[in-house]
Amino acid sequence: MPDRPSILEQEHEDFRAVARAFFAKEVVPFHAQWERDGIVDREVWRKAGERGLLCFDVAEAYGGAGISDFRYNMVLAEESARAGATGPGFAVHSDIIVPYISSLGTEEQKQRWLPGCVSGDLVTAIAMTEPGAGSDLQGIRTTAVDAGDHYVLNGSKTFISNGILSDLVIVVCRTDPEAGHQGISLLVVERGMEGFERGRNLDKMGLHAQDTAELSFTDVRVPKANLLGAEGSGFVSLMENLPQERISIGCIAVAAVEHVLDLCLAYAKEREAFGRPIGTFQHNRFVLAEMATEAHIARVFINDCVLRLNAGEVDTALASMAKWWTTELQKRVVDAGVQLHGGYGYMNEYPISRAYTDSRIQTIYGGTTEIQKEIIGRMLGL
Repeated sequence: MPDRPSILEQEHEDFRAVARAFFAKEVVPFHAQWERDGIVDREVWRKAGERGLLCFDVAEAYGGAGISDFRYNMVLAEESARAGATGPGFAVHSDIIVPYISSLGTEEQKQRWLPGCVSGDLVTAIAMTEPGAGSDLQGIRTTAVDAGDHYVLNGSKTFISNGILSDLVIVVCRTDPEAGHQGISLLVVERGMEGFERGRNLDKMGLHAQDTAELSFTDVRVPKANLLGAEGSGFVSLMENLPQERISIGCIAVAAVEHVLDLCLAYAKEREAFGRPIGTFQHNRFVLAEMATEAHIARVFINDCVLRLNAGEVDTALASMAKWWTTELQKRVVDAGVQLHGGYGYMNEYPISRAYTDSRIQTIYGGTTEIQKEIIGRMLGL
């Protein structure tokens, strides 16, 4: 089998060793209990911060490493997949949410929030989805009314990753209900603000150790100092940051595909039927050959996307291509992996079973496959 295509240098492999040791010591021994609890131990966030595994791109002035190289994020996704560590929402925090603060925050906001984000003392979430509005962000109903030196925030959100543990929540809301997408703003709601409540830690098909919550806001007084970016610029900011989010999801998908391929190859060589390893049967060889080929294509594709992201050359259409294609591939590959494992593939004690349920959300969050294709189609002038 050919080596997996790599765009990494020695410093990335050194970082991989740190990440792999962290997951082996601080995550794997406790993950089964976290899945039963429906949430990870808060202390794992602080330990990740101590090891330098959070928010690599935050400037040194705010406690970060100041490394704007998404290859490090990709390595962390690979090691997380290898360890089956779907509980800690590190990628949501580092790849998706904190960059909003880094790119849009005032100097005061950066000094107030970024050091805690890097250290793991502050966990972040972003609240876009509502009970009646998912992929269509222009359909949100959460409102923030200007009340002088603060906004009065009312509304509800659902399916919020890191929703229970989060200390900072970037809330997508309407500051001008009559202005369409130009009336959408981003407010940072902090733990403990009166009227901010967390609902259920949602009972999901997979990702059982990752807290996903309903959030409600009832007359929450949010200081003007917590407005992220200019008022009315929220929709544009979301569109500018979504490509990195979708590349991040693509990295997770490709890492998962490679992990599933490794699981299936090991099983096909060890498991026997009719007196010989099941991998020697032509059908199974063909299935594994297809997996290996598609995993190789996906790796080349996502490597190119990451290099383009580093160079500032990822546009909306390319990010959407990466997001939908890699996640749909992940879904197909893990399904084939369960079939290959037979009855054992249906048992939760086997990693392939957990990979199956954990993967199903990938084609939904971050914008559904259908939304990605719609975006691509529009970019084609259709």
